[in-house]
Amino acid sequence: MTAESFRAAEEEGRPGVPSEPRGLLDVLGIAAVVLDVDGRIVLWSPQAEALFGYEAAEALGQYAARLLVGPEQLEKVVELFAGVLGSGESWAGIFPVRHKNGEERLVEFRNMRLQDDVGDLYALGIAADHSTVTQVETDLALSEQLVTQSPIGMAMLDADLRYALVNPALARMNGVSPEEHVGRRIGEVLPDLDTELLEGLLRNVLATGAPIVGQYTVGRTPAHPDEDRTWSVSFYRLKGGQGQVLGVAGSVVDVTERYRASLEAERSRRRLALIADASVRVGTTLEVDRTAGELADVTVPELADVAAVDVLDHVLSRRRSGAPHSGPERFRALAVKGDRSPEALEAADPVGSPALYSADRLVTRCARTGRPVLVAHVGPEDLVRIARGPEAAELLRRAGVHSYLAVPLIARGEVLGALDLKRTRNPLPFDEDDVLLAGELAARAAVSIDNARWYQSVRNSAVTLQRSLLPGPPPDTAGVEVAARYVPAHASSEVGGDWYDVIRLSGDRTALVVGDVMGSGIDAAATMGRLRTATRAFADLDLDPAMVLRHLDRITQDLEHYIATCLYAVYDPRRGACLMANAGHLPPVLVPAAGGPAALVDLPTGAPLGVGGVEFETTRVPFAPGDELVLYTDGLVETRHDPLDERLAALVALLDEGRRPLEETCDRLLREMRGPDDPDDVALLIARSRTPGGGAA
Repeated sequence: MTAESFRAAEEEGRPGVPSEPRGLLDVLGIAAVVLDVDGRIVLWSPQAEALFGYEAAEALGQYAARLLVGPEQLEKVVELFAGVLGSGESWAGIFPVRHKNGEERLVEFRNMRLQDDVGDLYALGIAADHSTVTQVETDLALSEQLVTQSPIGMAMLDADLRYALVNPALARMNGVSPEEHVGRRIGEVLPDLDTELLEGLLRNVLATGAPIVGQYTVGRTPAHPDEDRTWSVSFYRLKGGQGQVLGVAGSVVDVTERYRASLEAERSRRRLALIADASVRVGTTLEVDRTAGELADVTVPELADVAAVDVLDHVLSRRRSGAPHSGPERFRALAVKGDRSPEALEAADPVGSPALYSADRLVTRCARTGRPVLVAHVGPEDLVRIARGPEAAELLRRAGVHSYLAVPLIARGEVLGALDLKRTRNPLPFDEDDVLLAGELAARAAVSIDNARWYQSVRNSAVTLQRSLLPGPPPDTAGVEVAARYVPAHASSEVGGDWYDVIRLSGDRTALVVGDVMGSGIDAAATMGRLRTATRAFADLDLDPAMVLRHLDRITQDLEHYIATCLYAVYDPRRGACLMANAGHLPPVLVPAAGGPAALVDLPTGAPLGVGGVEFETTRVPFAPGDELVLYTDGLVETRHDPLDERLAALVALLDEGRRPLEETCDRLLREMRGPDDPDDVALLIARSRTPGGGAA
């Protein structure tokens, strides 16, 4: 480099002349000084002014040694200066320099000889503050060591998102050498990552400067081509001294084990939540079908995409299986639930219909062995063992069933059936943890199903007993037309002891009876049967209604822990009246034929049968041709939420809306007055007096 060209370059750094920053050079504050052969200063840069304290006007033309060096160093400086100019060899080192303010500073020098185009020689000195150079060197060394020795993967990408720098840790993570990274995009180096997502994040960092911190990404690299790894990546924008964007720097931490542990913790939390949910939602009633439906609802979609609750047919009918141990099994699907899997639902057995599964079917094996059956990855050969037939297997294939699990429903040591689970939309296969979870859900539900089927069996027996004790179709009597209904309690409650009866008496009279044994179950039904039989016996004696109740009261007192209410009425068409006596029962409703309003009959209430020591009264109530008398038990009007007076008023209002055939009136009252969850049974008896001559009014 000639002295003239150096001077031209130096001109760019003078005050008033625009100058672009040089980055690291600006940080170091490198000064330039040029001396002629006599040692006089002929060029003095602005950085020299900052380093030594002298302005250019003060320094130019001065002997450099006298200006900048103390007397004790003068001889040494002259010797070094002569050596550079004489031999042309450069010299570098640290030398003490005197600042304008009198302080002595250590300055790093690089000296070299220059020659211009006419052969004149000059000495160029490049200088920087020693402490600044030391600090920069320390920072660079520290940065280099951090990058090269850090266990965290680090990289720099330029503004075109090409690798500019990769440290050894990241090279090991990726299984690609640092040299193979440089100049290439992420997708070119790591094609199995979601590069579209990553480059989108990087472009946003470049554009906005907003860093990305702790972003999780999952994929595979040449270092681990056969397993998914998880990394936590952070990106931030790199800028130069004047704010120009240089690119993006990033750090990468392999968090695969931590990520897997967090996923497992989340799965455990969801399992516990699902079990807790099942403990609340499954077994809310004593209905087998509803309990099975609740189990299916809990498992879909949290555990499976398709669930079926299949119960052995002989279990539901409470009979022993007659099939040989190696033969087929007959199942009945109690519930089927699917999450957006129409083909899989079509392949399932219709709810409530029996289906015969051969011994080689997986659900049969599950029920036979009482052990779970897991097919993590379902193949074509597995579908034919899962489905009932070829058509169902094809539907399951089209639905995308890729994983299958069946767990037995076991209660009190007996296998009731199986919980059948399939995955179509969920990409993960069933695993051993899912087997444990499904087994826990099935065990809880099996106990509820078993309780429900036992209860249903006992309830069916009680209803059968009660119906057998009730009268058949009301007899055709000369003076009165009769319609009656008995409705058992809702399935969630036990059968009660309600009854009605219509008894022919001498002289064309008719006894009308409605009663209610307090309590429920088979014992209440049996007590009702005894009271009904006794009532018929006393009615045949032509006793006054109050006397009939008095005898029934004595009989009831002998029945342990039971009391009953009863309304006993005798209609005499010749007198056009009813004689009635009441033992703690709700009053009947009289609906006059002449168009008057329906009303509750005002009767002495009396005490329930079985209380003892209370007299009963007989009341005469006019009952003209065409009049209707409505007798009922409390299940028709009593609810848990409504006052009894309001319900009685509603009953009267319904009966006051116009005359209908008696059968239609019975159905309407039951439809309008009873709700779907009413817990009590109902006995209803409506009598309409006939006109003289035998016709109905």
